[in-house]
Amino acid sequence: MSAQVIEGKKVSQQMRQEMIEEVAKLKTKGVVPGLAVVLVGEDPASRVYVGSKEKACIQLGIYSEVHRLAEQTSEEELLALIHGLNENPAVHGILVQLPLPKHINEKAVIDAIKVEKDVDGFHPQSVGNLVIGDDSLLPCTPAGIIELIKRSGTNISGKHAVVIGRSNIVGKPVAMLLLREHATVTICHSRTSNMKELAKQADILVVAIGKAKAIDSDYVKPGAVVIDVGINRLDNGKLAGDVDYEDCLEAAGAITPVPGGVGPMTITMLMNNTITAARRINGIEV
Repeated sequence: MSAQVIEGKKVSQQMRQEMIEEVAKLKTKGVVPGLAVVLVGEDPASRVYVGSKEKACIQLGIYSEVHRLAEQTSEEELLALIHGLNENPAVHGILVQLPLPKHINEKAVIDAIKVEKDVDGFHPQSVGNLVIGDDSLLPCTPAGIIELIKRSGTNISGKHAVVIGRSNIVGKPVAMLLLREHATVTICHSRTSNMKELAKQADILVVAIGKAKAIDSDYVKPGAVVIDVGINRLDNGKLAGDVDYEDCLEAAGAITPVPGGVGPMTITMLMNNTITAARRINGIEV
């Protein structure tokens, strides 16, 4: 029997519908959620992302401003802009599109964003809050993964979750969020000697390694939920995940496709964080 396909596009649309109503409610209280996106340089992928973020803001009724800066912008100029956005009451979320040009210190820039406006969830304080379980804005892709698993009808509590990949952007935070949902979590990475054996024990398998079709059905326990975070361009120009989708379709109980799985959730969770930040900054309870 073929696996249930977890359609991120569909889940994302459902969530956005809920958010349109939430934004409308906030507006009746005089609050318009606001997101500022900063783009330095001309990176083509970054420009596409920023365009998608602008569109999402318009769709949901969120105020949005985009600061497009030249490649040669200095770190001081960028930090001055962030300081201004930190103090701007119309802006509840600040996102600096990564990667930044080589001459700018990424860490200094992330650290400069006020933690209550850190809609990317990358600030060290946000990461610390995530680890100890305090309220904070969660990193978008990991939070989107949790939402996808829950909305596919899977109860995370008590399950064994295996995360393949340990990046600060996906691997580590998604492991923390799974732990928060009461899963037993194993993290595998490039130095793990018995990865196949561990992956095969997973009720929930999250793969984020950036290597096309690296994980096949030999890694999948029958009936497992498989979440593929990878997005790789093949030689023929097509997109593929880190999981060999066709091969795992029979073994898995539920699986995310690429494209159309985790991808659509990232910007939706960013919008969610912007609305949450606007509520919290204005002291509005849910």
